Amino acid sequence: MQHLTLAALSAATLTVGTAGAETLKMSTIEPSLGQAITMATFANVVNSNQDAVEIEVAGGGAATVHQLEAARGNLDMWMTSPTIYTFQKNGTAMYANEAEAPALAENLRLLMWFPYGDYHYAVRGSSDIEYLDDIEGATVFLGPAGGGAFNAAKGWIEATTGLVAGEDYEAITANWATGFQAFQDGKIDMYVNGCIDPCQQFLQFTETESIRFIGPEDHTGEAVDKYLGNFRYITELATNMYKNQLNDGPIVSNDTPVGIGVRAGLDEEAVYQVTKAFWDNIGSISSDAPWAKALSVEFAVESRADMVLHPGAERYYREVGALK
Repeated sequence: MQHLTLAALSAATLTVGTAGAETLKMSTIEPSLGQAITMATFANVVNSNQDAVEIEVAGGGAATVHQLEAARGNLDMWMTSPTIYTFQKNGTAMYANEAEAPALAENLRLLMWFPYGDYHYAVRGSSDIEYLDDIEGATVFLGPAGGGAFNAAKGWIEATTGLVAGEDYEAITANWATGFQAFQDGKIDMYVNGCIDPCQQFLQFTETESIRFIGPEDHTGEAVDKYLGNFRYITELATNMYKNQLNDGPIVSNDTPVGIGVRAGLDEEAVYQVTKAFWDNIGSISSDAPWAKALSVEFAVESRADMVLHPGAERYYREVGALK
């Protein structure tokens, strides 16, 4: 089969498929991020293992915008989440000024959920910051300002430590590439990235530098419970994941589900073949994509935010016993 390289994923558009196949348009977030790599790898596996459908992947942009475009019929597949689906369905947050958003949400269906990836709160090995509670006065990158990752990291820090971005520490304004470069150059004290290990950014950084992942001194309490809500959950970062990782024990962190959404109007048989081609061949990518071990059909079909599975996907999951 064909395998995706980081260079291929960083291209504006990736097309791998068979001439004459039905083309489905998928949009992902920033191509260097783990979630985009997961989705592009999904497309590669599907395209390599059946001939009826070709998934064409375009990288870049915001998942919240992609979802609205899919609801309008301009995209076939995109990265969703329980949170942004709920926002659109209720016409709140970034969809508050989109009067048609709740009605358009009826055009959205789910193919699968997968973990966004543990949030990694990273400092240099030489840093005197040992816990998130120690970042008062520090300069950090939480993600692009205003985005979902930024708000998730900001919320976790505030819920567990009481520290507020912009008041107790500086959260720099930068995109993903610039934020990571700032960490590499030693211009910021902490870099945050949510991803399924092994993450490309930390593999790259630890080739030449030591790193330590940090968590809060205490991850319990009413504020944490409120932050986690119905969709987020507690995770642990393991030791010895990366060369030059200095942690001597597991680190408590946070994670959330994201998913691959599909237009409700897509042909049932096409979505069935796409779903089947991926899950029946996921084992073929484990050596090139060890993070694929974090994906499972059980996680994929969990009920979240009342987002309905596409009938084609549901058919496959019932065949393999993931749904009763």
